[in-house]
Amino acid sequence: MIHQHIKSILSLFILFFLFSNSAAQKIGDIEVEDNHDFSASEYDYWLQPKSLKYDDTTIDSIKSRIANGLMRNGYYNFHFKDIASQISPDSQSVNYLITIDEGDPTYIHNIVISNLDSLDLELANEIFESMKGSPFVIDELEVSFSELLDYFENSGFPFASINIKSTFFFYDSVSSENLVDLYISFSKNQISTIDSIVIVGNSKTKDYVIKRNLRLRKGEPYSQERIDKIPAKLNRLHFFEPVETPNYYFDSKDKGILQITVKERGTNSFDGLIGYIPPADDNEVGYLTGLVNVSLRNLFGTGRALAFKWNKLDRYSQVIELKYLEPWVLGLPINIDLLLFQRQQDSSYVQRLLNGNFVFLATESISAALIFSQDYTIPTDPDSRRFTVYNSSTFTSGGNIKIDTRDDILVPTSGIYFLNSYKYRSKKINGPTEYVPDTMNTSPNQYSVELDFVLHYKIFNRHVPTIGLHFREMWGDNIEISDMYRFGGTNTLRGYREDQFAGNRVLWTNLEYRYLLGRRSYTFIFTDIGYYLRNELPALGLEEVSAVKVGYGLGITFETALGLLGVSYALGEGDSFNRGKIHFGLIGEF
Repeated sequence: MIHQHIKSILSLFILFFLFSNSAAQKIGDIEVEDNHDFSASEYDYWLQPKSLKYDDTTIDSIKSRIANGLMRNGYYNFHFKDIASQISPDSQSVNYLITIDEGDPTYIHNIVISNLDSLDLELANEIFESMKGSPFVIDELEVSFSELLDYFENSGFPFASINIKSTFFFYDSVSSENLVDLYISFSKNQISTIDSIVIVGNSKTKDYVIKRNLRLRKGEPYSQERIDKIPAKLNRLHFFEPVETPNYYFDSKDKGILQITVKERGTNSFDGLIGYIPPADDNEVGYLTGLVNVSLRNLFGTGRALAFKWNKLDRYSQVIELKYLEPWVLGLPINIDLLLFQRQQDSSYVQRLLNGNFVFLATESISAALIFSQDYTIPTDPDSRRFTVYNSSTFTSGGNIKIDTRDDILVPTSGIYFLNSYKYRSKKINGPTEYVPDTMNTSPNQYSVELDFVLHYKIFNRHVPTIGLHFREMWGDNIEISDMYRFGGTNTLRGYREDQFAGNRVLWTNLEYRYLLGRRSYTFIFTDIGYYLRNELPALGLEEVSAVKVGYGLGITFETALGLLGVSYALGEGDSFNRGKIHFGLIGEF
């Protein structure tokens, strides 16, 4: 009895040991032989041994994965000659050797289509015609299906479907090829129209403001392509957080409802920094300096906008700017932009400008504008012995064209911004008479061209390089310092003072590499390169001058309760680290 008991215990121990080794085993190498059209790496990709489990279904799983890989590539006449397994010497894994006959590929002989009218059938035959005589590859067939479904979705049939009713495989002894006939059925379902647009989430912005920017007509056929563009259209308003693709459904009366959900964001911003510069001695008085920038971009939820800017550059220089936007005048796609501008430059002159743009919104991405403006330049002290600028008035007319395909105005990740303007300036010089020689042309004509191009392109997830190119040039008679373009500072050439340079020809580029922290937050590094040419000004005794300036640095842009705040640290040419300039301000667009 004792010996029998010992034998039982020993048997249980052996069984437990064998079971433990079996449970610990895993799949090792899987080799395929006699393959001729597909490489070992392709079989490895189909099998992915790391995802296989060693159990009673392992061989079936191996067969299934190989069969799926072969059939998706057009090989339906394969068969497995043998599958041999072998335990490794250390008993920790099981290796497999698969002997296979891949066979020959199967070619598409004919495609028979049903349930389509003559017009749609012509399109489907055109798409499928190129597939006849080619291997029956499922992925390629799915691409054709997707192309047809896209066509139906954009033609009012978003619920269309395609089914393979049956397949007929046969061997053609004449061509010695494996062939297949496909029988495909289409179901377009009922035509879908946009009978109503429902806006959800807008407590401030009027419904009509949103709907007019969609450019959708009531009752028009459903188009997935147009629906997919709606988020970009609404994001350009920058009234909302990033908008998601709308939902479409039928109500109880089978009416097509397009539901757009928005989340409003702050559209009013205040950006201000005011300081006091004390007097240097008893003969001076102190003065205020700084920047105040107020922007109201959605007045009363109507899409109207108003902005005010005051920038005190130094004791004698300041800029005041007032802008107003009236959108969609009389319900037409026409905007009116108005601008009142005054610059006090040192103790030299005051320049006042009234500008009006009449903008035709051709599409959501393309617009054209007529430009009219009247400006006056007034010497600050006309009796001074030092001549600075003429007392003059100028009427400007011109036009521009704009293309804006950015997916978001504030923080774009793709798209371009292109603006090209041409202007004609009719100038009238009124004095001072002692500086106006008899031979001077007191009614000169001047011309200008302006170009802005910015490209945004996401190369990796969160990585968005941005390239900007900007060009300005003015030519004609009697161009003065007050007529010239000024640049430098936050929005043009970082690392330098605001409007530090002036020229009748200026060119600058902005190169940024952005890393997105969120949908509307990012860090960036940048390099700005600027060039300016100022022609000779004999009346001021100034010679022609030109220069190239470079600025570089880094920064961060992030959302705050007041809006999108951008901060950058920049160095100009020759600047040491402690002489760098900090540029900051709320980012928005009027």
